[in-house]
Amino acid sequence: MKKAYRVKSDKDFQGVFQKGKSFANRQFVVYVLAKPDQDHFRLGVSVGKKIGNAVIRNRIKRKMRQAVFELDQAGLIKDSVDFVVIARPPAKDMSVDQCIKSLKHVFKLAHLLQDSPT
Repeated sequence: MKKAYRVKSDKDFQGVFQKGKSFANRQFVVYVLAKPDQDHFRLGVSVGKKIGNAVIRNRIKRKMRQAVFELDQAGLIKDSVDFVVIARPPAKDMSVDQCIKSLKHVFKLAHLLQDSPT
């Protein structure tokens, strides 16, 4: 994922948490903040220490980023938003395909998906 597509700074994360809206399912929580002046979406990823050690947390983050990348390649994700995805403990045992399905579900709840996919 390119740097321009990432929420990196603590200030940006806090802005999404404080001003954005949250949506959740069993595996993920998504905070969404509309940014009308932005040309593309930006993604932030968070996995807490309760889920596992660094190896497990990094593996989950890679799966989450890959799932978002595949949804973006399919043209499904809306532009002009910042969103932060937080993993919950059930995400530890998921494959990339299951991750895509679960993220698609929570993105639909958050109205992050395009109306007409290309």
